[in-house]
Amino acid sequence: MQHSRQHLTDEIVAFVPRLRAFAISLAHDPDVADDLVQDTILKAWNSLDQFERGTNLHAWLFCILRNAFYSRHRKRRREAEDPDERHAARLKTAPEQTAHLEFADLRQALARLSVDHREAILLVAAEGLPYEEAAQVCGVAVGTMKSRVSRARRHLAELMHIESVDDLGADRVLMSAMAA
Repeated sequence: MQHSRQHLTDEIVAFVPRLRAFAISLAHDPDVADDLVQDTILKAWNSLDQFERGTNLHAWLFCILRNAFYSRHRKRRREAEDPDERHAARLKTAPEQTAHLEFADLRQALARLSVDHREAILLVAAEGLPYEEAAQVCGVAVGTMKSRVSRARRHLAELMHIESVDDLGADRVLMSAMAA
């Protein structure tokens, strides 16, 4: 039993970079993302005995993180987080090459999606989760997840003025997010 708990702990620690990437995508703030990941790891560690062996650990962790994000979001819904836009100004950097410009455009377009659509496309396109696992993480039906990803891709294409595959450029991340 102890060996199994240690194995789960090792797997959770190895998964931290993917949790952080997902948290940054949801929160748009590396500091908030780090807090979300820390909360996720702490909650997972405290609930490790409740984890059902044989189920998907990664989906369980994504679900904990997603719930932490929504809890934080609900608490701060009425707060004005950046009224003087100082924080937003710090996030702006001059791109050095085309890929950076395309990535900045993608980030801005992703930020304009609804949270449901953004998390759907990030889980499926960026994290590479199958629709079934992404649906499980979000607590929705597989068909709902497919619909959200489709709508998110369509809305991203509109926001980024993409009319054909030729408009995507060579960036694999952008191509993955937009691929039908």
